[in-house]
Amino acid sequence: MDSKTVEEGKTIAIISYITLIGTIVAFIMNNDKKNAFASFHIRQMVGLGLLALVNSFVIANISAMVSLVVSVVLLVLWIIGFIGVVQGETKTVPVLGESFQNWFKGIA
Repeated sequence: MDSKTVEEGKTIAIISYITLIGTIVAFIMNNDKKNAFASFHIRQMVGLGLLALVNSFVIANISAMVSLVVSVVLLVLWIIGFIGVVQGETKTVPVLGESFQNWFKGIA
């Protein structure tokens, strides 16, 4: 990805990593002028956000300990993704990042 695309989409991509509301705002901001870098990171955050919701509503009701472990893993994946945005990289989060890109290719 060229540096111009990265620089133009960096702000939107950073916003997408700030809570679920930030992801929605970034999606709306990216709707007018599609930016590949921002779209990439929005898809990563949609995946992480959905996993967080599943963790909160499903896994937490089954086992609090498992939910805690999943929460820590999600935090680590979020940090990896956020560092990627700041460094201007389109590196997927480990384990599920490629799947997020495939599952949500119609988003952003």
